Amino acid sequence: MMSVPRKFMIIAGEASGDTLGAELVRSLRSEESKEKPPVFIGAGGPKLAAAGVELLFDLAVHSVVGIWEVVKNYPKFKGLFDQLIDLAFREKPDCIILIDYPGFNLRFARAIRKKLITSPDPGWKPKIVYYVSPQIWAWHSSRVHQISQDMDLLLAIFPFEKQWYQERVPNFRVEFVGHPLIDRYASRADEQGEKRYLLLLPGSRQRELNKHLPVMIPAARRIQEEFGLPVRLLLADEKLAPIVAPFQESWPELEVTRGALDKAMTEAKVAIASSGTVTMECAYFGLPTVVIYKTSWSTYQLGKRFIKVRFIAMPNLLAQKEIFPELIQDDANADKIAEATRRFLKDPDLRAKTERELAQVIQSLGSTGASDRGASAILSLFNA
Repeated sequence: MMSVPRKFMIIAGEASGDTLGAELVRSLRSEESKEKPPVFIGAGGPKLAAAGVELLFDLAVHSVVGIWEVVKNYPKFKGLFDQLIDLAFREKPDCIILIDYPGFNLRFARAIRKKLITSPDPGWKPKIVYYVSPQIWAWHSSRVHQISQDMDLLLAIFPFEKQWYQERVPNFRVEFVGHPLIDRYASRADEQGEKRYLLLLPGSRQRELNKHLPVMIPAARRIQEEFGLPVRLLLADEKLAPIVAPFQESWPELEVTRGALDKAMTEAKVAIASSGTVTMECAYFGLPTVVIYKTSWSTYQLGKRFIKVRFIAMPNLLAQKEIFPELIQDDANADKIAEATRRFLKDPDLRAKTERELAQVIQSLGSTGASDRGASAILSLFNA
């Protein structure tokens, strides 16, 4: 019987991780003792704060993308990193839960382990859990050995990941818990809206919008002129509105909204989306989508050398074939984006085939209860 409540430290550095973390916190709270409710500390965003986590700071607002952006912001991230290391050694949580954000979180786990070796604290032996496998199966697979040494448990959200780890580090505990989006949108699974929009999903970061909007908007205008289809652009954050404003001024018919992603997807006929988490949500709602991604020349060249998978959109990876057309870097131009979008609108057989294949992908993700299964796996570490 525990004499004090368990203390959990959670670190989430992006909006998607903030959502995952909040769902996991609620599941952990419901599983733990009501007489001694768990304590949550760490860094994340507004959803973790609303779930009752005492945040040292909002790490999500500092999110960047691209190698050179990371290098440029190194001093800032080093300061945030050191503050969290100090918090961990001061508060001595029973468990440290690191959610996605591998560039930061994998280093954080390594730093904790190294410091415990060089400055051992016999009274503190935290369990370290990683939630959402870093995509080392796509590139830099050699990191699997370091990850298995630093983590006590990895919670995977894609079905192939458990076997991938088992083949390389058989003694490392990996649990496939399912994908949280199954729970997130379960109540809307059968909901059908009037499908009359072209939906634009340019990304969640300023850099992504700067790269994607100059090609997305001209493509969308062509589709609107040809098919009479209204265009709706969904912002991930109100702070991104100034980037969109010039495009809206030159094209007043463009509807710009924020939030209610599920409603937007039930009402969309087709989408153009930045590669990322949102492509799985497009798959969940059976939404035919053209996936694009543009980044800096240097990041693209580096990625070409190291990425080992055929596709960048996760629904395509899970299906091992191209369900969503992918247009990357120079191919992500207005002409090719418009042409790929046009095919979904002109070919009903292609739409029907796409919807069937997306349904199979979603079925492979398991049933509802991902966060609850994750919480149970974490708490089982204390019974081992």
